[in-house]
Amino acid sequence: MSEGTPYPAALTEIIELFEYLPDQEKREMLITYADSAAKQEPAEGETFDLEDVRKDEECTDTVGVFLNEDGENRVNYKITLGPKVQTLTKAMTSILCKGLNGSTIDEVLNIPADFVPRIVGAELVRLRSQTVYYVLSRMKAAAKVYRSRKDAAKED
Repeated sequence: MSEGTPYPAALTEIIELFEYLPDQEKREMLITYADSAAKQEPAEGETFDLEDVRKDEECTDTVGVFLNEDGENRVNYKITLGPKVQTLTKAMTSILCKGLNGSTIDEVLNIPADFVPRIVGAELVRLRSQTVYYVLSRMKAAAKVYRSRKDAAKED
């Protein structure tokens, strides 16, 4: 986590980048992040410690969350998004992958969602409240499942 914040350093940098932008510039930056969402997809043949691919009721299409843990207890995420996924979800996918990759599972699980309005702006949060939190909740769920499986394997 960053000194003095409950967020990893990379996520703190992104939050600070967005925080003081006027709404129009925030939207343009979100579109830029959305356009780079495909860069967060797994590479052909890449394997993962945990794969969670499904379509939830609150999302317009299938989302796949892929998690790997390195030898130093740091996680890295890759995300796949179906073609109907909204622009804001694509943007949050890029932001969260860039902001959370290299964090520990504890850091991911303990991140409060209060940073989201600082990035997307209060108006978009109000209009798209489920959308802006969806990817974060999926990433946290994957970390929790992975930790549970890891703990169970230690007990065996």
